[in-house]
Amino acid sequence: MSIIPPRGRGTASNPHNRFAPTRSQVEDDGWFQDETPPSLATEVRREQAKTVISRNQSPDVGFDRSVNPYRGCEHGCIYCFARPSHAYWDLSPGIDFETKLIAKTNLADRLEEELGKPGYVPRPIALGINTDGYQPIEREYQLTRRALEILLRFRHPVTIITKSSLILRDLDLLEELASRNLVSVAFSLTTLDDELKRIMEPRTASPSARLRAMRTLGEHRVPVSVITAPIIPMINDMELEALLEAARDAGARSAGYVLLRLPLEIAELFEEWLQAHFPERAAHVMSLIRQSRGGRNYDSQFGTRMRGEGIFADLLAQRFALARKRLGLNHREGFNLDCSQFAPPGRQMALL
Repeated sequence: MSIIPPRGRGTASNPHNRFAPTRSQVEDDGWFQDETPPSLATEVRREQAKTVISRNQSPDVGFDRSVNPYRGCEHGCIYCFARPSHAYWDLSPGIDFETKLIAKTNLADRLEEELGKPGYVPRPIALGINTDGYQPIEREYQLTRRALEILLRFRHPVTIITKSSLILRDLDLLEELASRNLVSVAFSLTTLDDELKRIMEPRTASPSARLRAMRTLGEHRVPVSVITAPIIPMINDMELEALLEAARDAGARSAGYVLLRLPLEIAELFEEWLQAHFPERAAHVMSLIRQSRGGRNYDSQFGTRMRGEGIFADLLAQRFALARKRLGLNHREGFNLDCSQFAPPGRQMALL
């Protein structure tokens, strides 16, 4: 029997993380008991981070450094590629990832310190990539806003990806950054169906709220793009063209997409989610995923992990390319950010 997640959460499960030294198994003793409480409160731990700028050398992403104010994400997206990272704190990638969050409360101090190092060479920082910097707890902690304040003061370029309309709270900072060609914003848009959004990414902004936020940013000359990610076979792939058209109408100037990724513990959680919400098509969905991943749930190889391979993946790529061309979503002006303005406060600038 499938387990239905509590309302407002992406999963009801809390599988062991891959580093756990022991395993426990629930056995039915004949007495009725709820496996998951009807509602689960969010817990936030405070962390004093040693560093806040993470580096990567992946050829599949367009940045080499990122800043993540939070570990875990209350948005609860069932497919989130960051879920397995919770294992490093001896927490589950399941409901723990959505409810046991970690806030880097000294982020502003560390970011300022790292940007001010004499040997630092600026390149665009991706803000809130592993987990959304505008998830609900940002209303209280405001770590993302503090990071933007520092980046503006240092004249440092930044890119943002979000599913939240909370980003409009920082319109004043974004508008000033944009006036200096120091910011671009991408919205992740996965569906236009409110009910599908509710079960797939329960605590994110509604599709209409994201589109309104895109339009507002565009009206204030903040460069906006859309990422239809992830595309899930037989769940939201049929919406691809409609998503791109809605984003274009809301002011998006460029677009990207990612085929569903199921690394490590996510595959188990996703299959459980399918059985709970789409039992009649679960086998078909997983079959198409495996056909696009060399017969496995996931292939981590650079170059194919974001797009997949095979008939379904090739057809998806063709559909995306045709729609992007038809809708004119291939503009790059406003997205090539300026690193030359970088000027740490108090440091003497070069004469030549």
